[in-house]
Amino acid sequence: MTEPGSGGRRGGSAPSTKRRRTVRGAGEAARRAAEALTELISHRLEGVSAVCRGEEDGWVVDVDVLELARIPDTTSLLATYRVELDSEGELVQYRRIARFRRGAQDQ
Repeated sequence: MTEPGSGGRRGGSAPSTKRRRTVRGAGEAARRAAEALTELISHRLEGVSAVCRGEEDGWVVDVDVLELARIPDTTSLLATYRVELDSEGELVQYRRIARFRRGAQDQ
C-alpha cells in the first residue's frame, strides 16, 4: 500500500511534469516569439511587425531586429526574422526573411 504523496499516483494528484498551456492571443505570441529569438541571436529587438495564426494552432511572428548600428541612424541595417511557435508558445523554427536599411522605403 502506498502512502499519499510517496510516489504512487492517487486520485487528482498532478503529474510531476509541468503542464504546458496554450498561447492566449496575439500579444502573448508576440512576446514569446521575441523572447525566444533574443535568446538565440545577439541583436537588439526593434519590434514586432506581424503576428498571425500558423498551422496546427501555432503562431507565426515577424520580429524586427537591429543587425548593424550606423551613424546616421537612418543607414543602420535591420532585419526581419520569421519566428514560428507551436500552440504552447515553444519555438519551432526561425529564419531571416529580409534585411534592409532603416531609412529605406517599402517597395
